[in-house]
Amino acid sequence: MSFIRGDGLRKVYDPEGKAVEALHNVNFRIEKGEFVSILGPSGCGKSTLLMMCAGLEEISDGSLMVAEREMTGPREDVGIMFQDPTLLPWKTVLENVLFPARIARAPIEPVRQRAKALLRSVGLQSFEDHRPHQLSGGMRQRVSICRALVNDPGILLMDEPFSALDAITRDQMNVLLLDLWQRQQARTALFITHSIREAVLLSDRIFVMTRRPATIVKDVSVPFPRPRSPELTEGVEFNRLCSHLRGMIEESHVG
Repeated sequence: MSFIRGDGLRKVYDPEGKAVEALHNVNFRIEKGEFVSILGPSGCGKSTLLMMCAGLEEISDGSLMVAEREMTGPREDVGIMFQDPTLLPWKTVLENVLFPARIARAPIEPVRQRAKALLRSVGLQSFEDHRPHQLSGGMRQRVSICRALVNDPGILLMDEPFSALDAITRDQMNVLLLDLWQRQQARTALFITHSIREAVLLSDRIFVMTRRPATIVKDVSVPFPRPRSPELTEGVEFNRLCSHLRGMIEESHVG
């Protein structure tokens, strides 16, 4: 059985009595330990699907199974990263990372050691006592990564976490996430992005979605072995796959 399995998923919103179908007959399988990205047009329902997998968005129809259990609400083994770091401005970096553990009322001292280790792994060990306004955008997203991982979740969900960053910082964050992932492959990831190159560099598989009402029309395996390095993006095969995906996405926009 697949670790995450969606069968016939459908989502209908009803603003002011006018039904809007966001997702239609979405089917997918994700194996444990896989890194899967979702590409598709803006507003097609990628974030809606991600929030379903987080247990934060109600399913209108169909079935969503995680570890052979039906998804009926939020799970403790899910970490989430959003486009905005959503850090609490009055708390220090360390306290922001510890916040999920405090919400879960977990014993703090063991988690504190993990939080410090995560901050070291992203180069922020000297910023534990800083407030978010004292950090750059890239640094705030590094704090957000640590916060998402602090409870050691089995599933990591990421909704365009680097899209607001400048190109150089975004590349740095991709390298950081790639390194973290390759050292902690026990977890499963679902990653939304509009960057084809980002998706190919990071992912094991890529889902291509259509315009709304969206469904998954392509499931593309990324053939490059791990561990990977940023130099991969300069290769002919990498760029050929990016071009192939771009054609699929353009076709899905029209279809």
